[in-house]
Amino acid sequence: MRAAQKVLVRNESPVCEGLREAGIAYETLDYVYGKSRNFDTLAKNLAAEVKRRAKDGDVCYCVEGGVSEDRAARILLGGGASAVEGVTKAAYAAAKAGLFGAYQAVSAYELAERRLAFPLVVYDLDDRCLAGDVKLLLSEACGDEAPCYFLDGEEGKRIALFEADRQTYSPRSALVVYELPLLEKKRFGFDDVVAVLRRLRAPDGCPWDRAQTHESIRINAIEEAYELVDAIDLKDPEKMCEEAGDVLMQALFHTLIEEESGNFTVGDVLTGLCEKLITRHTHVFGQDKATGAEGALSVWEKNKMTEKHQTTFSDAVNDVPECFPALLRAQKIAKRVEKGGWDAATLENFERKFREEYAELLGAYRSGDKAQIAEELGDVLFCTVELARAAGADAEMALLDTVKKMQRRYTAYEALVRADGKDPLALGKEEKDRYYERAKRDTRA
Repeated sequence: MRAAQKVLVRNESPVCEGLREAGIAYETLDYVYGKSRNFDTLAKNLAAEVKRRAKDGDVCYCVEGGVSEDRAARILLGGGASAVEGVTKAAYAAAKAGLFGAYQAVSAYELAERRLAFPLVVYDLDDRCLAGDVKLLLSEACGDEAPCYFLDGEEGKRIALFEADRQTYSPRSALVVYELPLLEKKRFGFDDVVAVLRRLRAPDGCPWDRAQTHESIRINAIEEAYELVDAIDLKDPEKMCEEAGDVLMQALFHTLIEEESGNFTVGDVLTGLCEKLITRHTHVFGQDKATGAEGALSVWEKNKMTEKHQTTFSDAVNDVPECFPALLRAQKIAKRVEKGGWDAATLENFERKFREEYAELLGAYRSGDKAQIAEELGDVLFCTVELARAAGADAEMALLDTVKKMQRRYTAYEALVRADGKDPLALGKEEKDRYYERAKRDTRA
């Protein structure tokens, strides 16, 4: 500092007292704040101002805390400036909070941009509104009651996270969030889920979880997926939240079994997923163009075929999983054969094709040949899948909705019959029709 021709300080702060006591003259750059729209602009403007001053001689730009904590200093270092590191704000706060060893340090202004890890030191907490934003963000990660240490200059105290925006703030304020043992946490993250499942599969873990294999729990994945779909149909957010967790657990359970065998890891799964999302969305992350949902889907399908080394449309047709429900599988295959050049599904084509297939089914029925009846019935059912596509509907969901509708309708029907003291099995045709129409009217959505 004494060797420099100019000593520049970012802004006037309590640490400047040390410069005055040492008899070192300095200038503040407070005026740069007034012409900066936001903190990113501020950092660039500060760096530009320091560079401008440096044209007239050696300049020492001083920051409070560590050089790595100042955005303008980072820009200057990238331009060839040299640095003398001091005690960082984060290190000072960590020591005051009794936190030693590894921790993550993040400026309050950059917190939303980071993947958080604990213990965590948040420095630059110089404003109540900013503290409120920090509190909300951290509450999502670790809960309102998470134990913290709030520091302002020399003074510090232990607080709960929900109190983080109820303090007095200055440029020297910081918040330390301690790491909690797993069983004391109120909020959990992805890594916690993996840790819990690994613990269950450990030699001294749960005997049932340790005994499971891919084959023993394969059906669970299907059941949990259907339960999630059911929650979606019910429009029940609470149930959706629970079932989404169950589906995630199934995927992780199978992954950990393979991890134990040394075949692939959780990291491999996540890497493959991200790579797939990026390489298939080339209209977002690449040079392809897509207009609307249909255009985006076409790009996805093209990239999918390339990724799976499918050189013919037959490769894509034969790639539909055999474990799919028949109706869903038919729908997928019908869509892919159309992309491969077969006629597009239209209502006009359906009417003609259905008449042909229905006539063949009647012929098989009259012949009494059960194998032929089954074959022709399959053709008729496939026709209805084509009808759904021509109408722009999902055949699987349409049938499921109808099944649910019939369940509601029969339940209402039987209740009406029994309310009149009658037996549902002893009704005549006209009575059945009357009760059915009443039930249909009562259950109409």
